Amino acid sequence: MNYDLLISFVLATSILAISPGPDNIYVLMQSIVNGKKFGLATVAGLISGCLVHTTLVAFGVSSIIKENDSLFFIIKLLGALYLVFLAFKVYKSSGELSLNSGNIPKKSMVQLFKQGFVMNVLNPKVSIFFLAFFPGFLFSQTMSTVIQFYVLGLLFMLVSAIIFSVIAILAGSISEYIKQHKRVGLYLKWLQIIVFVGIAIIIFTSEK
Repeated sequence: MNYDLLISFVLATSILAISPGPDNIYVLMQSIVNGKKFGLATVAGLISGCLVHTTLVAFGVSSIIKENDSLFFIIKLLGALYLVFLAFKVYKSSGELSLNSGNIPKKSMVQLFKQGFVMNVLNPKVSIFFLAFFPGFLFSQTMSTVIQFYVLGLLFMLVSAIIFSVIAILAGSISEYIKQHKRVGLYLKWLQIIVFVGIAIIIFTSEK
């Protein structure tokens, strides 16, 4: 079992969870508008949705890995290219963090959980990202690939849940810090670019 690969996966997931994106910004704004508990309900919904994407990727990619080396290489290549594309999109973005809570309606905790879950499950970009991200971090030559994908999925969910929960709990302080330090978005932008390109290299050079 390759523990170094698992540690790299956790570190990459942590940086991506911290970096500004639709999900963590959504959690931040819900926490500011509705309160910490409501932010945590949003986190629970978003993270629960990841289990659906993990299942789709686990069973779909595992069968391809077993049956065809060439197809697995194509998945790796497309995954690496997709991550480079994401890095390019981040590069082209301004890097500025805009926090505007004025137009966010108040909702119950159940509504926020459902909305977070549906947002995640119905977002095809999540499955595509998992498809690009996970195959390069298969960490065992003997363990079932399905089990490995679930281990990676659960690690992704655990790390993201911890970081998103911290964002929900410290929403007020984080928003004030972002307002006072305008360049934080730029630093996170370049950190995200480095991580995307680094993961792309790991995935393309990984062995079956």
